[in-house]
Amino acid sequence: MSSRFSLSRRIVLRGILAAGSLGLVKAVSGCSPTNLAGNAERDLVVGFIYVGPKDDYGYNQAHAVGAAALSKIDGIKVVEEASVPETTAVVETMRNMIEQDKATLLFPTSFGYYDPHILKLAKEYPDVQFLHCGGLYQNGHPTNVGSYFGYIDEAQYVAGIVAAHASKTGKLGFIAAKPIPQVLRNINSYTLGARSVRPDVTNQVIFTGNWSEPVKEAEAMNSLADVGVDGVTCHVDSPKIIMELAEKRGINCSGYHTDQSALAPKGYLTGAEWDWSSVYQAYVNDIQAGKSLANGSIPHLYRGGLGDKFVKISPFGPNVTADAKKDAEAALQKLLTGELVIYSGEMKDNTGRIVIKKGASLKQRDLALEKMDWLVAGVKGSTKV
Repeated sequence: MSSRFSLSRRIVLRGILAAGSLGLVKAVSGCSPTNLAGNAERDLVVGFIYVGPKDDYGYNQAHAVGAAALSKIDGIKVVEEASVPETTAVVETMRNMIEQDKATLLFPTSFGYYDPHILKLAKEYPDVQFLHCGGLYQNGHPTNVGSYFGYIDEAQYVAGIVAAHASKTGKLGFIAAKPIPQVLRNINSYTLGARSVRPDVTNQVIFTGNWSEPVKEAEAMNSLADVGVDGVTCHVDSPKIIMELAEKRGINCSGYHTDQSALAPKGYLTGAEWDWSSVYQAYVNDIQAGKSLANGSIPHLYRGGLGDKFVKISPFGPNVTADAKKDAEAALQKLLTGELVIYSGEMKDNTGRIVIKKGASLKQRDLALEKMDWLVAGVKGSTKV
């Protein structure tokens, strides 16, 4: 939380429930337990749960911006809780939102919330719709569960083009949390974008082991700077420390999740951003129209890229040349039209193994990309952490 004196909703609700058991709810809150849910009978109550703070300049802030957009819509009530661990704590938070706030739609946004926590609670509350960010839904999971994710590697590809133009050493760096398919896809697309401009570019990857490891992220950033990397990006929950250190070390940086240009006004090149406002409004429109996951009128897997307004490019920074902008915008247009397919063969991984045969390609919606377990040629590092 933003203040060490603030109380989480979980603690507050425990207190309310305890007071209720003593017959004190009305005296404490001035309203009945039913009224604690606000306008639940009229409004669609939507719950958002974040693994970190809402102002982290990263993953959680991007989702919180989307939630804020929903809160401005008539007939929508948004309830939120931040800094909820990927443990049974999220089960307690979801249960409180359902039972106390009367939420019927939940967006538990962190990767580790899904299995077993969402899957467990979805069986208990079949009338509640659970939508999870991360693309983990599989056939056989509860029918009131869905999963959404964007092809943000399209934006990373464009960011790689810009980074290669700005690099003097040809050495780029990538700080990442875990070698899961979504992360590997970002690393690879960034590298492929860079190598489309400069085939000799290398991209040194360092995995920290978790989504939020500020000390390890700082160590990784300084380590990359020490070996001559002059352009860096990342896939961690909060890029704040990485962007600030890159600026301090005089290294160009590309953001992730949301716009971090304020953190590195000199060296910020561009960034790969989420546009969750668009996605969440589309979901709510469907639900208000009577659609649902359970009856199949809302897809259990929802995907989109630049053309679907799932993702976007940050504004270009001061170090981006006219040539870089030209190449980036050309690639952007080809991605929007589908003319550019990032994963086309022949393509080798960084051990020399052919991963896509000559003449073959994997388009953005190909499920094989959801199982990616390799790093493309040009990446220095291993998927083994």
